Amino acid sequence: MCKAKSGVKDLKRSIQVLHNAEQTSIIFYEMGVGGTLEYLSDLMGSGYHHKKKKKQFQTVELKVRMDCDGCELKVKNALSSLSGVKSVEINRKQQKVTVTGYVEPNKVLKKAKSTGKKAEIWPYVPYNLVAHPYAVPAYDKKAPPGYVRRVEVPANTGTLTRYEDPYITMFSDDNPNACSIM
Repeated sequence: MCKAKSGVKDLKRSIQVLHNAEQTSIIFYEMGVGGTLEYLSDLMGSGYHHKKKKKQFQTVELKVRMDCDGCELKVKNALSSLSGVKSVEINRKQQKVTVTGYVEPNKVLKKAKSTGKKAEIWPYVPYNLVAHPYAVPAYDKKAPPGYVRRVEVPANTGTLTRYEDPYITMFSDDNPNACSIM
């Protein structure tokens, strides 16, 4: 009985191997020569595969203090040397640097600070996106024209405070401290 079971298992394995080989040949045909070679090299490579997390294409805006053409060139060269950067645009009048590419904002900020310049993530938004642009936390004299400082909207906790008119409670019969001139 034991040999019969092992024979059946061996037969199932061989059928599965043939089926997998057939699927692999179909895959190789669809991938072409380049894809096939890449697939085979991945199979024959080391047993440890470190999967890299793919970065998204994004735009990172920084506020960097730049005084002259030399400062601008220094920042542009430093940020252009990052891997994944597609373009670097600098607006010296607004002290704004825009980096686009497959980059992470923290790495871009760190690289900008490594030039010795004061740098931070762009703290401003257009004034029409803020509910109260001229309120104290949002208004900033140093902001470029048309921009105010980005303000986080406080989350409502669900408590409702009612404003009661003090004159109504002053003459109320329910209030023990009310006026007794009636």
